[in-house]
Amino acid sequence: MDRTEKRAFVEFLADVFGSTSMVVVTQNKGLTVADVTELRRRIRAAGATYKVAKNRLASRALDGTQFDGIAPLLKGPTALAWSEDPASVAKVIVEFAKTNDKLVVLGGALGSQTLGVDGIKALAELPSLDELRAKLVGMINTPATRIAGVVQAPAGQLARVLGAYAKAGEAEAA
Repeated sequence: MDRTEKRAFVEFLADVFGSTSMVVVTQNKGLTVADVTELRRRIRAAGATYKVAKNRLASRALDGTQFDGIAPLLKGPTALAWSEDPASVAKVIVEFAKTNDKLVVLGGALGSQTLGVDGIKALAELPSLDELRAKLVGMINTPATRIAGVVQAPAGQLARVLGAYAKAGEAEAA
């Protein structure tokens, strides 16, 4: 890479860090071309991006962004993955790392919050934005009568119990 290419790459990464919400840092020591191709395919399908970056250039791009807390993770052969949907990129990376021990999750950042390996794994267990949207639409589409029935059921049970006590009290008085 010559200076202009390096400068362009730093500007590209700085733009990415300025516009994305999630960055995951991985160590990819020993991954084959086929492994990286498969990982990139999965990441692209999730709407995310995976890029191997020189640590020095990535550190320069991180300066002054909300993700500057991940700079200490940039040691050795690292790659960055980012996405607007935090759960999707974390899910893909963690699932791939389970099946391929040569990809190691080092950490990442969600906004200005720096996450360790456990934080990335916890994020991977969350449902994606699409899944959450589907659940919300399903809840909205639930008929109002079902909702009213569920809400009224405890009150109806309470009224029956009170009615039974009242009848028992009348029977004792008579």
